[in-house]
Amino acid sequence: MKPWSAISLPLAAVVVSMATAAMATGEGAAANYLVFVDPPPSGVVCTTYQLGILATALGSEEKAKEAIIYNYKNVVSGFSARLTPSELEAVKKQPQVNRVLPSATLSLMSSNFDGVS
Repeated sequence: MKPWSAISLPLAAVVVSMATAAMATGEGAAANYLVFVDPPPSGVVCTTYQLGILATALGSEEKAKEAIIYNYKNVVSGFSARLTPSELEAVKKQPQVNRVLPSATLSLMSSNFDGVS
C-alpha cells in the first residue's frame, strides 16, 4: 500500500460528505452577478439603497454586506454580489431589480489596433 493512499480515502470521504450536504440544502456554488436596480429615491444614499434591496432578499444586512462586492452609481444603478442559486432567485423577486446578469471577464480577440492611422 502506498503511503499517500491512506490519506486519500479519508479525504475522499470528506469531499463526498461536503458535496452531499451542499446538495441536500439545495445550495449550489456561489457565483458573481451584476444586479441592475431602479435609481434610488431623491435624497437617499445610493449604497444604502442598494444594500437595503440585497438585505431584504437575503434576510439580513449582515449577509448582504458579506455578499456585496461593488456598488455602481455613476453610469448605472446597481451592484455586484456573490450569490448562491437560492439567493439569486430571492434577489430577482425584488421589485426594484430590473435585470441580473452573471459576471464575466472578457478577453480581447486581437491586440491589433484598427484605429485611424
